[in-house]
Amino acid sequence: MAARAAEDDVPRESGPLLLYAVKQVELAVRAHLDELLRPAGVTALQYTALTVLDRRDGMTSAELARNSFVTPQAMRDLVTALESRGLIARDHDPGHRRRLLITLTPAGKALLTGTDAEVRALEERMLSGLSAVERRAFRDYLNRARTALAGGPAH
Repeated sequence: MAARAAEDDVPRESGPLLLYAVKQVELAVRAHLDELLRPAGVTALQYTALTVLDRRDGMTSAELARNSFVTPQAMRDLVTALESRGLIARDHDPGHRRRLLITLTPAGKALLTGTDAEVRALEERMLSGLSAVERRAFRDYLNRARTALAGGPAH
């Protein structure tokens, strides 16, 4: 019973909800990404789609939208813009002719290579106050939170 009383004596955190803090970090990251990507002529959302394709080339627009955290409608505009710049290409799926698969072009790969150091520096800046152990834990916590919200198994 004494342990329970001690827990009840802990004051409730008075700062903003954790959800609010996560959103603030997301907005700050996006603003910094937009600024550093501006010379390359892409937005943070376009960059995200390119990095998704870099990890898994040959996705449909719907798959790319899900993996890039945008709506299918927003992805349609994104794909059009990226294709017109020659950063991606759309081709028919040989196994399913009605499906169009999106692939990263050499120009898209070059853009990612050209921005990699700056993006990594931004991530390093964001994590600069954390030790290596804290960074691994932070990544794990974020992945577990994402999984929990997606309805997957939590640890």
